[in-house]
Amino acid sequence: MAIKPLEDRVLVKPIESESKTASGIYLPETAKEKPVKGQVVSVGPGKRLDNGQRAKMSVSSGDTVVYGKYAGTEVEIKGVKHLILRESELLGMIEG
Repeated sequence: MAIKPLEDRVLVKPIESESKTASGIYLPETAKEKPVKGQVVSVGPGKRLDNGQRAKMSVSSGDTVVYGKYAGTEVEIKGVKHLILRESELLGMIEG
């Protein structure tokens, strides 16, 4: 099963945070924060403007992005959790 986002939506695979702290302490699942960054899997064609053209998306597949803790809709694809977000819900791109 493959999902192709529509309009200005983005399919993101969350990047899980480390289960071990810098000092070597392992964190239980209940103490972990919800992921707030992920890798873009696919993007929609862009939002349709009033003149009938599509707005260019500012992210593309492979980009690493930051989003709000409770943003988007969670979907499961082949047993792996993904998020579908609007481009406006993305807070930034991680470069480098």
